[in-house]
Amino acid sequence: MKAERLSCALAIGGLDPGGGAGIIADLRAFEAAGAFGCAAVALMTVQSTSGMKGARALSPREVVAQAREVVFHQRVRAFKIGALGSRENVMAVGAFLAAHPRVPAIVDTPILPTRGGARLLAEQAIAALRRSLVPRATLLTANAAEVEALAGMRVTTIGGAHDAAVALCKLGARAALVKGGHLEGVNAVDVLAIGGEVIELRARRLTVGATHGTGCTFASLVAGRLAVAGRADDATIVDAVRWAKRVHHAAIARARDVGGVQRVLVF
Repeated sequence: MKAERLSCALAIGGLDPGGGAGIIADLRAFEAAGAFGCAAVALMTVQSTSGMKGARALSPREVVAQAREVVFHQRVRAFKIGALGSRENVMAVGAFLAAHPRVPAIVDTPILPTRGGARLLAEQAIAALRRSLVPRATLLTANAAEVEALAGMRVTTIGGAHDAAVALCKLGARAALVKGGHLEGVNAVDVLAIGGEVIELRARRLTVGATHGTGCTFASLVAGRLAVAGRADDATIVDAVRWAKRVHHAAIARARDVGGVQRVLVF
């Protein structure tokens, strides 16, 4: 009997042993989108749902070797880039994406964890992120702190989020999503800039307490959806982002307690 063919989505990012964020969360999101999840570890962390205590970046040679092996043998139709740790890893992953221009890349940009003192990306790597990785992004997703690091803009209003999303596209990203969870208001409003347009995505703001891995999960839902679609034209990207917003919002509403301070997303 002929086996069912599945498209793969490959995450390159950090390993969170607690499972709430990083590549383990990416794999759950890929499955929710209908894609087969693959992962290459770029950053080892010591963390749980109570926060991050330490992090160590792997060598760029190890990171790229993992990714190349999967891409060579499997049907990878989308990349999701998460925490990379070092400047060297940022540059190596940027070069890897450049070698695979037809595969859409969803670039999340975690720099600091929500809880804990260790960094997910070295401070000296931010310039390399802006120069080597952002221009390879089919979609770049960023929260307020990440927008400020990348574009030097403080986002405190929805209008400011519009300006920031456009500015991130001017850095080279094909599309950019500025996440609005930090803004005040009845609705949580994410702002997407794509194809010269700016789109607002609204959802009722939820009060569920501290939740772990929300950024990782959203970006991976989009990547998984694009992998299944097998294309990444502007309309498909917008549809994937809208679908991810709905699924993500529902997952936050039912976030589960697995111990520790923060809840986690499940599907």
